[in-house]
Parts: sequence; C-alpha cells; structure tokens
Amino acid sequence: MNGTEAMVRTQIEARGIRDPVVLAAMRRLPRARFVPEPDRGLAYSDGPLAIGFGQTISQPYIVALMTELLRPHREMRVLEIGTGSGYQTAVLAECTGEVFTVEIVPDLSERAEDLLRALGYRSVHFRVGDGSVGWPEHAPYEGILVAAAPAAVPRALLEQLAIGGRLILPVGAGEDQRLLRIIRTEEGYLEDTVAPVRFVPMTGRARE
Repeated sequence: MNGTEAMVRTQIEARGIRDPVVLAAMRRLPRARFVPEPDRGLAYSDGPLAIGFGQTISQPYIVALMTELLRPHREMRVLEIGTGSGYQTAVLAECTGEVFTVEIVPDLSERAEDLLRALGYRSVHFRVGDGSVGWPEHAPYEGILVAAAPAAVPRALLEQLAIGGRLILPVGAGEDQRLLRIIRTEEGYLEDTVAPVRFVPMTGRARE
C-alpha cells in the first residue's frame, strides 16, 4: 500500500468521509508534491505541515472534510480563500468544474500556480490579494472554502455566495476556533458548527 492509499484509508475513510468524488480525488493526488522538499518524508502524516511564510498545508482529513461539506459536483464553481501549497486547490479542481483561488502571499500563489499547471490543471484561476474581500468579479459561487481563520465571517464572502451555495470556513482565534458550514437561502443564511479546528489566522482586512 503506497503512502497516498494508506493516508486515505487510515486518516480519511476511517474517520467517516464517504463522498466517492472526494475520496477519488484524494487518492489521485500525491500530497508529497505539495510539501517542501525537507518535509516530504512527512507528507502522508496525520497533521498540517509548514510551507513557508507562516502558512501550512492542512491536515489531510481536514482537506477531505471541508471538501465533502461543500457537496462538490462537476457543474460547481468554487471560490477558495488561501491557495497556500495548492493541495486543497487541486482537490477542488478534481471535484468541481471551476476554481477561483485567492492567496495573499505572492510567492505562494506563484509556486502553487506553477505546480498545478505542471500537473495539467486548466480550470483553476489564480489571484494574489486579500481573501477577506473574495473575488467579486466572478461571483456568485456555489461553494466557498476558506483555509485561514478570520475573527468573524467576512461579509463579502456571504454576499458572493449563490442561493443554495455553501460557505465552509474556520472562525475564531488561537485554540478557540470552530469550523462553520453556512448555507445561503432565499431568506438568509443557515449556520452550524461542524467541529473544533486550528488554522493559521486570516491576514489582510480580516485582522484590522
């Protein structure tokens, strides 16, 4: 059993992830390609890893969980906030039709774009900027996934969510973070807490 298959079986399926589209995406993507060279021996470990600039590649289970919570499908347009290593971006690209991803650190955005282009992804659009304001030019989105924690849900992201769309994001500071699922309806927004989590803080306007 290779590292990717062992990771999926023991860290993802064993914890209840059942969406076949998500599981297939996680099996297709070698996480080691997205981890800096010095830590590639830890690429399939059960935890986040540093990727530079104070950022991390998320724990594999959290990547799978957040993707499953979106209920991804091939006609879906998704906004991702926090491109980071590009791993979550690639998972989304495997599961959906089009991905718009925003990263505030230019070097990380460039590195992720180079890697995803080399891997053959053409449905991903990259932007360097403040993720808390989203990417309004291409809104609305059927799904929005945020890979950094603001203190409160950014209003701009709520406004860029399509009716029936889902926003998945961590909110809070330090150890007091929770993963939220927000669904936009004709009447407003439905919100519930999925799990306690630990993400790097969102930067930009979210910290003002």
